[in-house]
Amino acid sequence: MTYRTTRQWTLALAGGIALIGALSATSPTLLASPHPGAAPAHSSHHFWDDLNLEYLPGDAWERLRDNLEWHDRRHDARVQEWIDHYRANPGNIAEIIERARPWMAWINEQVELRGLPGEIGLIPFVESSYDPLARSHRGAAGLWQFMPGTADALGLHRHNGYDARLDVVASTQAALDYIELQAEQWYEGDIELSLAAYNAGAGTVNRARHAAAASGAPSDYWHLQLPSETMNYLPKLNAIAAIIDDPEAHGITLPEIDDAPAFAKVPVTAPINLAQLANTTGVNHTELAALNPGLTNGTASPATVDEVLVPIEQEEAILAELRAPAQSTPHEGAQYLVQRGDSLSAIAGRHGISVAELRRHNGLSGDVIHTGQQLEIPRRSLAAR
Repeated sequence: MTYRTTRQWTLALAGGIALIGALSATSPTLLASPHPGAAPAHSSHHFWDDLNLEYLPGDAWERLRDNLEWHDRRHDARVQEWIDHYRANPGNIAEIIERARPWMAWINEQVELRGLPGEIGLIPFVESSYDPLARSHRGAAGLWQFMPGTADALGLHRHNGYDARLDVVASTQAALDYIELQAEQWYEGDIELSLAAYNAGAGTVNRARHAAAASGAPSDYWHLQLPSETMNYLPKLNAIAAIIDDPEAHGITLPEIDDAPAFAKVPVTAPINLAQLANTTGVNHTELAALNPGLTNGTASPATVDEVLVPIEQEEAILAELRAPAQSTPHEGAQYLVQRGDSLSAIAGRHGISVAELRRHNGLSGDVIHTGQQLEIPRRSLAAR
């Protein structure tokens, strides 16, 4: 079956063709784990477990089920093989779902807004085990596993302590754009072929289609001769969808996830240090950092990003802190514990202040500091107001 998208493109047609041409000329852009259920080692406890969220009877899973479209694919023998694989490893699926908790509802919403099959929201299960910090040995990174060249072509920049491939909001929008754009440009709206190209590269898929046509064979995804990783790509995706659609039948217990985003977007109008923001507002720093994995040095600047993500239930308190006038007492500030390898210049840069100011604030006469030393960071550097 062919699925046609209806979203109006913001890219001009010529620009879209140029983009696809550049991407299709490269080697495969993304890496899918050979065993998507085999997630990286993590503690069984996640800080999201401690959030005091009130779950609604109609949760994110119900919304996802309503948008699943590829039910017929589950009868394919390859899909059944992967269903059996996942059923034999239910703990891995459960752990991946825990990592998906803060993102699932929002990604479901983005997929739904574009009129795409709900299965698209499960691609991070296959690509990264839903780990925003996942990196492959081939250089792919993030929830959607973008290679550097593909990321550059899609505007996912990496500079000044920021990697947009790790930014869940930015990378999700880019991934959905990419999937839709390839479907329209190459495959007459066929999302399944676009997903194959997402994994293997459009050049690989197009060559396989030309070979199939030359031999008189069908040229849809399920009949093509593609690399084994790509031939397993959609079976894995459909197997995960089948399990989520009826978890009890497959021996899987899904945690309840509210059908509303777990985070809010706060505009960045001045430099923000996440550690200091957490310290002054009482927000869990680990939680705040996990919501902003693209901020690789823990700071946000208007020159780099437009917004940071914060826990939805603490949005008002954080906004109030960022909008508060500068304190009149210059020596009120956050504490920083010097780590191995730190220098005054590095610490000052991370907090958006000068070395001279850091020296003066802490009564230092030189640049010598030692591991374990406690420095006070001027409060006004949390956001240069």
